[in-house]
Amino acid sequence: MSAVRPTPTQQEKVLNDEDFIVSKTDLRGIITYGNRVFIGISGYEESELLGAPHNILRHPDMPRVVFKLLWDTIQAGREINAYVKNLAKDGSFYWVFANITPAFDERGAVSGYYSVRRKPKAAAIETFTGIYRAMLEAERRAGGGQAAMKASQALLEQTLQEKGVSYDEFVLGV
Repeated sequence: MSAVRPTPTQQEKVLNDEDFIVSKTDLRGIITYGNRVFIGISGYEESELLGAPHNILRHPDMPRVVFKLLWDTIQAGREINAYVKNLAKDGSFYWVFANITPAFDERGAVSGYYSVRRKPKAAAIETFTGIYRAMLEAERRAGGGQAAMKASQALLEQTLQEKGVSYDEFVLGV
């Protein structure tokens, strides 16, 4: 795993329409599997990804509360969909539409997580770029910590309320 976080660039990578990124993590978000599309677009070697935390791909343009929502949902045993901007090893970025689901063991306990990502629609990227930018600004104004998380979450909840939809309805309807 690379010890230094890449410096983000403005270089975008775009998935092909037929590409699916697949990865699996343990309960702590440590990558245990990644398919060839995942390895290729991330720019990391398989050996760098396996055993690394999935947040190795976290782009600074992503609000923290999005990942809190993801974790809260999958740890509760439910699937979630999200638009995510990821950071590749070379500093480039790529957008994905992610479906993240818990994996269950034979006793029905959550044993890990699967994520399948595909190319998002351009309109969705445009929508979520604006929403995420506003959420990050709310985080910055709040100064960090729990206050930042609450400010960002409040902005997301306000957006959903104004649109009269749930988070799932909003994400799936864009």
